[in-house]
Amino acid sequence: MFVTLARPTLPIMRWLILAFTLLTLPASAQDTDLELVLLADASGSISQAELMFQRDSYAQAITDPAVLDAITNTAYGHIAVTYVEWATNQSVVVPWMRIDGPETAADFAASLAGPPRGATGRNAIGSALLFARDLIEGNEIDGWRRVIDFSGDTTGNSFGPPIEVARDEVLAQGITINALAIVSERRFDSDTLAQRYADRIIGGPGAFVVEAGVGAAFAEAVKRKLILEISGVPMDRVIANLDD
Repeated sequence: MFVTLARPTLPIMRWLILAFTLLTLPASAQDTDLELVLLADASGSISQAELMFQRDSYAQAITDPAVLDAITNTAYGHIAVTYVEWATNQSVVVPWMRIDGPETAADFAASLAGPPRGATGRNAIGSALLFARDLIEGNEIDGWRRVIDFSGDTTGNSFGPPIEVARDEVLAQGITINALAIVSERRFDSDTLAQRYADRIIGGPGAFVVEAGVGAAFAEAVKRKLILEISGVPMDRVIANLDD
């Protein structure tokens, strides 16, 4: 299983920086702690059952008491989240929603269940990263932190811009990219996937990769990664799957 993490608290220095920022910026400058794009794999390697399991895992995670504690423990007490599936094209499953407690988290979780699969085909990771960037840049939310949470089981890139080119364009906008590397016995190269994500996809302040297995290990990894992302706690660049 994953190492049990103590409930993270906001570092004192971060509070001081935030207090200074709020005093020196217009009142409307920043209105939430985190803008978070959950960018989930829906390419051909992901079956319909796996796709729905991914959605269910995120639904369980976003409503988990530990994740809700992390949200309410942020400086603003709320975050903004959207859920997107990627393949050759990208599909917004749940538009931007502000989550500030159990009720709004439950609304987000319920919204994951209904929409049909909209993203199909092969891999276009570079395009997916740029699509997520545009969602952040084009919304009417001004978050203190802006993060793309990419998940997948490959670094294949059949269509669109090269991964590294897209990543650098995203990072140039001050957006951090984290990743969930889904390790599967079906793929011969899964043992190096997390490191390849670290080398080619993630970037920005505090960026990290969480390695995840399938089934219960995946669901636990999703929860742990959300806690770390929301809390902004510095971590190792690669967090291994310990479910052995």
